[in-house]
Amino acid sequence: MDAIVKNFPASKEKQVRPSQQEAEEAVRVLLRWAGDDPAREGLLDTPKRVAASYSELFSGYEQSPEDVLGRTFEEVSGYDDIVLVRDIPFFSHCEHHMLPIIGKAHVAYLPNGRVLGLSKIARVVEIFGRRLQTQENMTAQIANAIEETLKPRGVAVMIEAEHLCMEMRGVQKQGSHTMTTTFTGEFKANAAEQARFFTLARNR
Repeated sequence: MDAIVKNFPASKEKQVRPSQQEAEEAVRVLLRWAGDDPAREGLLDTPKRVAASYSELFSGYEQSPEDVLGRTFEEVSGYDDIVLVRDIPFFSHCEHHMLPIIGKAHVAYLPNGRVLGLSKIARVVEIFGRRLQTQENMTAQIANAIEETLKPRGVAVMIEAEHLCMEMRGVQKQGSHTMTTTFTGEFKANAAEQARFFTLARNR
């Protein structure tokens, strides 16, 4: 899948961020709009809780994948074959309805003299997942971040996910899954490498 990659840095131009108080008041407005009373006992602390949960759910805007991927290792004893971390679970939110995306990512690269700590790959998935997303953008952003920072011979990313925006509302098709892939370098140029990636990612 060819994609126009937009990396959307956490803060290219620093925007003035609303205060905690403004965020909580916005939640109260939504509660009233939904038809409930934010002053009733069960909802008194809801604005504060929602603001705190959003701070965690969208914490990816405060993190830089370049910082996470900055440290690499060259002592690999000549290892130059595929490195794959599969079944990385993530939660994200669609940018259209702000409803959850629940899925897993499979990320691989072909080293070019340097390797990453394996946890760094999972961290990159987490950073992009904790932003408002489309699955297509997230797939491409993960690949692009590793490509630009590590300069490997190739990167492969596959994401499988459920989108609650089409399960809870709209067409309401529960259990449907969306799959996206992005390949760079040797993975993109060599169909055999793509096939090997798919085999390793799906081998249970």
